[in-house]
Amino acid sequence: MHKESQMFKDRFWGRTAVITGGASGAGKAAAARLVAEGARVALWDQNQEALIQAQAEVGATSTHVVDVADPLSVQAAAEASHAALSRIDLLVCSAGITGATAPVREYPIDSWNRVISVNLNGVFHACRAIVPFMIANKYGRIVNVASVAGKEGNPNASAYSASKAGVIAFTKSLAKELATTGVLVNAVTPAVFVTPLLEQMPRSQVDFMKAKIPMGRFGEVPEVVAMISWLLSEECSFSTGAVFDISGGRTTY
Repeated sequence: MHKESQMFKDRFWGRTAVITGGASGAGKAAAARLVAEGARVALWDQNQEALIQAQAEVGATSTHVVDVADPLSVQAAAEASHAALSRIDLLVCSAGITGATAPVREYPIDSWNRVISVNLNGVFHACRAIVPFMIANKYGRIVNVASVAGKEGNPNASAYSASKAGVIAFTKSLAKELATTGVLVNAVTPAVFVTPLLEQMPRSQVDFMKAKIPMGRFGEVPEVVAMISWLLSEECSFSTGAVFDISGGRTTY
């Protein structure tokens, strides 16, 4: 257990959470911390083998093979998760892909469509399916994982940048809709973190992004998980529709 989790070991006692992209990276790390701090967690991911391993490692209550780009798959997983957990208090939308690295004039249309479907439509599908459960309980915390690319736009990554900008705008819109319901919705905008997502990018793209971080290093997953955990907690009570930067100084707006 991380020392932070030990400090807040009962912070999520009795709470339940759904985490998309929960079999690896920040999603898996967030699940581990939530479980360590008392929550019961349902993991969603496309990779069944990775889900089984993640469940064993983090102690998740249930796992569900889900394609977040498919609304029927998401709705079925939401209902199954609700049945397994009895309620859904928390949602982390961290499923995402990078897509091709290419200028717009050469960008593969199938890659564009898939990135938008997973990164943006996937957040919409998950929120649409789970928000009704939260409204019924008059309580909820949603954290959507966006990116600094959604603020600045990365060259040769138009689909990824556009999808993450959409996540930011969607978060603000949904938060205003739910502002009086007890359900708070916020986004985080990480810079480059050391996750399996880096392996999908060419070295030139990785070096370019690192060079733009004033602190001169990539972020560590526990750092973004700490921010996500606070946003999911009851301590976060007057922030909604906000975008929380975690970029080593790259984006200070």
